[in-house]
Amino acid sequence: MSTGSKPSHGGPSIPSGRDSLNDTTAPLGPAARTTLAKWLAMIASGDFGDLASVIAAEAVYHSPVEWHPYPGHDLVCLLVRTAAGVFEDFKYERQMAGGDSAMLEFTAHVGDIQMKGAHLIRFNADGGIIDIDLIARPAKGVMALGNGVGDKIGPQIKAALIAASGAQA
Repeated sequence: MSTGSKPSHGGPSIPSGRDSLNDTTAPLGPAARTTLAKWLAMIASGDFGDLASVIAAEAVYHSPVEWHPYPGHDLVCLLVRTAAGVFEDFKYERQMAGGDSAMLEFTAHVGDIQMKGAHLIRFNADGGIIDIDLIARPAKGVMALGNGVGDKIGPQIKAALIAASGAQA
């Protein structure tokens, strides 16, 4: 099967270019490795004192609850800290990293709902986290997470999004 062609089994075509399945990705760079180690230590300990130092100014958070992104260092830090407080028994099960990205698969609970998910994280050249995409299931767990975060910081999120949209205008 060639890149960019439709596979013989009738499934979707494989993209060509950087995201190709044939792509060989370079190892995660030293700065990103340092940041990832700090991230993992913060998650394991529940101490987010160093969070602001690993989140880049241009960072964006993608929630499984809403389609729109949440931009900006302060908002990303707020969302990460708050979500960490809503999850219970959070544990990374598997990690994959290379190039400028890491995928961290986790299990957790929100209330009595067992969840499985992943953090897809991208780093800038300095090792700062510039993108966090949270993917999770089941849907009722995602909704419980969204409600838990919203109950704690909903007005702050709304104000930050309004401020960000005004700054872009």
